[in-house]
Amino acid sequence: MKPWTTLALLAAALPAGCMAGGPATTAQPSPSPGGPPPPTTAPPYAAMGGLGVPLILDRTDLRMGVSVQFSRLPTLAEINELRQTAGLAHVVLALPDWPADYETLMMLGQLPPETDAIVVLPGYPPSRQAAEAWNLVQTRLRIVLLVAGPPPSPTVVADLNGMRGLERVIAQIDPPSRAGFERLQRPLSFRKLVE
Repeated sequence: MKPWTTLALLAAALPAGCMAGGPATTAQPSPSPGGPPPPTTAPPYAAMGGLGVPLILDRTDLRMGVSVQFSRLPTLAEINELRQTAGLAHVVLALPDWPADYETLMMLGQLPPETDAIVVLPGYPPSRQAAEAWNLVQTRLRIVLLVAGPPPSPTVVADLNGMRGLERVIAQIDPPSRAGFERLQRPLSFRKLVE
């Protein structure tokens, strides 16, 4: 076969082959004008501007690893599956509310010892028991608190200072103010959402 004929056949077949490899089209139900809107899942922290499941960037962590994210506490079966994940470095938990007691947190002690749990919690602890429950968890914890205002009382600040795993408090206050946080013994950051 002549080189020009081969080149012409190749040029004609290339676009046809690329079109055949495109994504399959499937029928999508169209929303009816008078019906309910399509179902959506509201991410945690929607009331505070929608944090969703956060992407954790830590410039001091130079290891190569996998981050697994949950918007709830994982079950024991899911933790057992996590143990099979190669290179598991972080388990990120963006919880919608504070767990009430240690019983609901106990399974976090089953995480692999080289893995840290990064927990993002909304608001202040509802009770001293809820704050102290995190001290009983036998795993590497890094807790970040996202709050919408200053602490309601000095007792709450004392509860936060007693949380060993509390790494940072992020306050969504406009304008930023340390009022009420003077006795907080953790780093305090401020967040402002612009829409």
